[in-house]
Formats: sequence, structure tokens, C-alpha cells
Amino acid sequence: MPAPESSHAIKVAIDEALKCKETGEEKTILFGLTGTGYFDLKAYEQFNDGTMTDFIPADEDLQKGFDGIPKFPGNEF
Repeated sequence: MPAPESSHAIKVAIDEALKCKETGEEKTILFGLTGTGYFDLKAYEQFNDGTMTDFIPADEDLQKGFDGIPKFPGNEF
């Protein structure tokens, strides 16, 4: 669920895309998407209760994440 601020950005991106569709102009449209913070509530609770712990991922954990990134031209590493 996008945050209210992001909803405005989504609307403008859609408007720009529709303009491009009408005019035939090709354009890359970027916008910022943020969440509502709803899923952060547990983390806030843990922080305030003093029960939050640090997690430092091992190289193997990081590699699993990197391996899940789609490969496409210009994004090969």
C-alpha cells in the first residue's frame, strides 16, 4: 500500500504516461514509492521496549540476495 505522498507521485507518473501515449513520445518515467510504515510498527515496538537486536548478515546471506537480482543488459556484475 503506497503512502499518501507516493500516491501523488503515482498519479503524476500515470498522467505523464498517458501524455506520451497520446503524443507517441518515448520517455522513461521514474517516481518515488514509499510505504505506509504499517509494517514498521513491530520494529518501533521492539526499539521502544529495548528488545531490538542487531543482525549482521554473513557473506553467504548477502550472496543469496544478490543471486536473486534479475540479470539484464547493463546489470551484470
